[in-house]
Amino acid sequence: MPQPDGRVEVRYKPIATKAYHASPRNLEPSGNDAILPDEHCALDAGGSTQRAVPEGELAIAPSTPGAAHVAAKRPASAAKAHAGPLAAGTGVVEVFADGACTGNPGPSGLGVFYRDGARLVERSEYLGHGTNNIAELTAILRAIEILEDPQRHCVIRTDSQYSIGVLQKGWKAKANQSLIADIRARLAEFRHVRLEYVRGHAGIPGNERADELARRAVETRSTHQDDTSSAPKRPPRRRRSRASSADE
Repeated sequence: MPQPDGRVEVRYKPIATKAYHASPRNLEPSGNDAILPDEHCALDAGGSTQRAVPEGELAIAPSTPGAAHVAAKRPASAAKAHAGPLAAGTGVVEVFADGACTGNPGPSGLGVFYRDGARLVERSEYLGHGTNNIAELTAILRAIEILEDPQRHCVIRTDSQYSIGVLQKGWKAKANQSLIADIRARLAEFRHVRLEYVRGHAGIPGNERADELARRAVETRSTHQDDTSSAPKRPPRRRRSRASSADE
């Protein structure tokens, strides 16, 4: 939406109430996405544009800072699938990764909640002084490391749209480039891993647990990982030493 001073009004989501104004020379089209008309957003009571996103339609972030977001339609069933667990027997591992930061930047930590059949892994890791984006990205890296097998199919659920943008959607990152490059390299190795967005603080058990683990790391300034299996373990086989054999 052009302004009287020639600047362009930018909103990061169709429903966003906060607007930014950028010079046209600092903007460029986001891939082949269609440019929507101003009428795509409705005017709210205060005169600003605001539009409710229909069910099944997700906001797509820009590949370049300052570029306007557009909406890409997805089936409603696919959008809702983010909130629920994967069906049993699919063979796909589901992992929740989350980061936490007190202040931004400030003391930061991550949490990973991993369940694969009988195996359950919970990781709470203190990262020291950092940003929330670093914590979110590192949580995804740890989730891949816990997976171990590059051939396993895995969905890593994160509430960080930034992480999904810079790792899967081709967003240009101005910061954390080395960390992002490392994670992209790991994702290239683990070709069956994909990231999916899940809404944070929405009562989704795996996401809530990952958030709790991340906050615990910040509060305790410590790192801890539990890797357990509910499968019964065989008692260790008793070996007779050579000395006892000789005595017999």
